[in-house]
Amino acid sequence: MQLGAFSISLTVKDINASIAFYKKLGFTCDPSCDGSNGWAIMKNGATVIGLFQGMFEKNMLTFNPGWDQEAQTLDEFMDVRELQKRLKADGIEIHGPEADETTSGPASFTVIDPDGNPILIDQHR
Repeated sequence: MQLGAFSISLTVKDINASIAFYKKLGFTCDPSCDGSNGWAIMKNGATVIGLFQGMFEKNMLTFNPGWDQEAQTLDEFMDVRELQKRLKADGIEIHGPEADETTSGPASFTVIDPDGNPILIDQHR
């Protein structure tokens, strides 16, 4: 089962302080990464982190079906709804809103691992 591009989504208290910190660690983001919208996606090589102020309760793993690690679209990928069906069939509980299986395009759902870590499956296309 291919889940798509991987990143970690971090909850932060001060988006600008976090952007500055991760830049010192060698992470970069595009020029619009000024923190004004409460989030920033930053990269260091193939490593991607998302910084989010006031959007999530906990840090989480994030997978983006339909994207590669460079956020480029893939011609072939497993749709988020198919991933959700397979996980449910394997007995994995969906937490929060489910992806509407009667639609297409962007959708998401969340599962929780045995240690309480949220995993967001977030398809943007």
